[in-house]
Amino acid sequence: MKILVTGAKGFVGRNLCEALKNIRDGKDRTHPELCIEDIYEYDLDSSDEELEAYCKDCGFVFNLAGVNRPVDTSEFKTSNADFLSALLDKLKKHGNKCPVMLSSSIQASLQGRYNTPYGVSKKEAEEILFRYSEENGVRVLIYRFPNLFGKWCRPNYNSVIATFCNNIANDMEITVNDRGTVLRLLYIDDLVAEMLCALAGKEHRCEYQDDGVLFDPAGKYCAAPVEHSISLGEIADLLYSFKDQSKTLIVPNIPAGSIQYKLYSTYLSYLPKEKVVIPLKMNVDERGSFTELLKTLDCGQFSVNISKPGITKGQHWHNSKWEFFIVVSGRALIQERKIGADEVLEFYVDGDNIQAVHMLPGYTHNIINLSDTENLVTLMWANELFDPQKPDTFFEKV
Repeated sequence: MKILVTGAKGFVGRNLCEALKNIRDGKDRTHPELCIEDIYEYDLDSSDEELEAYCKDCGFVFNLAGVNRPVDTSEFKTSNADFLSALLDKLKKHGNKCPVMLSSSIQASLQGRYNTPYGVSKKEAEEILFRYSEENGVRVLIYRFPNLFGKWCRPNYNSVIATFCNNIANDMEITVNDRGTVLRLLYIDDLVAEMLCALAGKEHRCEYQDDGVLFDPAGKYCAAPVEHSISLGEIADLLYSFKDQSKTLIVPNIPAGSIQYKLYSTYLSYLPKEKVVIPLKMNVDERGSFTELLKTLDCGQFSVNISKPGITKGQHWHNSKWEFFIVVSGRALIQERKIGADEVLEFYVDGDNIQAVHMLPGYTHNIINLSDTENLVTLMWANELFDPQKPDTFFEKV
């Protein structure tokens, strides 16, 4: 299949084109039903002759072209409705009845605050495509996008998420006029996933009622099945907590598929080069070093321990805390002994055969570097954050 993407250099177009290329090139095998032969990328710097050739040859059209903030409001109609008409005329000229997807907007509902020149132009484009479908027997897919966000979105343009992420990541102020304002959000990866479903003929059909989505297999419109609602105040608080990670080392609570997960990924994509690296505090002494790596709110923390040749570390026990020791470089002996008992459990470990060894509650334990020349590097995980006021750590030799 040959696919035409208009607006290919825009936020949605760029993400979609890269996803299509991954399928075409065999890098993404999650859609075996799709066979992509070529991707025609049309944008402002493309010629009319190129569009003509693309319309003659393509087997599916993603029409993402349009403007959001023109110098003159008349450009809304020119770029949204008029461009679509010209595109459809070229398809008709070549007798090409391939499916056509249109990126519309929730502002096309023309309800209340959405009655804007932009919304009017989007609504007009929808009606043009519906008429084209009826007159030519063509499958069309019209998506009314809510607020979109994700990697590669242009800040200070039409996405508050992009602006907030960019400013906070670069130590600039943000303005939150009303913390209680609730946004309907669609994450770019969820949108691209839906567009790939549309390409495979598995789009999610719907109707729009009172600015909401009612999924219906017979619906006139289409929509991505995953959206999020969250207030501006909550967004700002989350983004500032992400920024604090470089100081606290605390990884935020980011459940799979959650708005927190998607905002965190988006925020990271705006980090400047100097913030990609987080300096860590190494606690160094004559035995080696100990460095806290990452902390979580409810799943403990990770650290790395470096022991010099022949050094023994540990020699303590915990009432309730438990740990994993994972030697990643060097050779070591780990010893554990239950408090009040004589038997010593011994585990020989090395970086050539990586294993995770439990440090059991109620067992005093140590780790001994068996090499006379090489440092021992051990990744350590503890089930809770270290609390200096209640360390639950008591010295006793194994």
